[in-house]
Amino acid sequence: MDGKFISFEGPDGAGKTSVIQQIQQQLEDQLGTEKVMYTREPGGNKISEQIRQVLFDGQNTDMDGRTEALLFAAARRQHIVSEIIPGLKAGKVILCDRFVDSSIAYQGAGRGLGEKEIWQINQFAIDGLMPSLTIYLDIESEIGLRRIAEHRSNQINRLDKEKLAFHQTVRQSYLKLYKNYPERIKLIDASQPLEKVIEDVKATIHDRFSDLF
Repeated sequence: MDGKFISFEGPDGAGKTSVIQQIQQQLEDQLGTEKVMYTREPGGNKISEQIRQVLFDGQNTDMDGRTEALLFAAARRQHIVSEIIPGLKAGKVILCDRFVDSSIAYQGAGRGLGEKEIWQINQFAIDGLMPSLTIYLDIESEIGLRRIAEHRSNQINRLDKEKLAFHQTVRQSYLKLYKNYPERIKLIDASQPLEKVIEDVKATIHDRFSDLF
């Protein structure tokens, strides 16, 4: 497959959406819109978006942690088959808002289901497919939650509502993943001004793919 698979990760409030939007626009300016694909998890296709609605429905407060983890894995599998593999075969640059690292951090660590256990569950879903590069946007949990409250209080989902300790655990799991997979995962300080974050992300992508930016 000739395409490039880049995932973006980070705790809630790290600013992933804003960063990805700008990176997408600049890559489209360089390569053309047909060569760049934005997608997200859970979601990216009809079936996975339907699973997303179940996962993030604020009324589903009694959802079991393992149910949550399995739904994320199911949405991921369909996403890979419907969107990511065809995009890579078409030679596209894929910008994916979250991938398997999110499940490890949120369900494995945050829900206490075990990071290794969540990784094993997702092996069946991803079938060996991983991003060539993961941009991890790091921010302290307190700052991230404050950003959510200030800028998207009308879009808070079921996971956003978790207590501070949950989000701190998620962040520590991300930092562990960054330490364990330094070749794939690159850390960007998301507490910086957006312009500086974008600059750092572009430089990181260029270091991995010299033909981009």
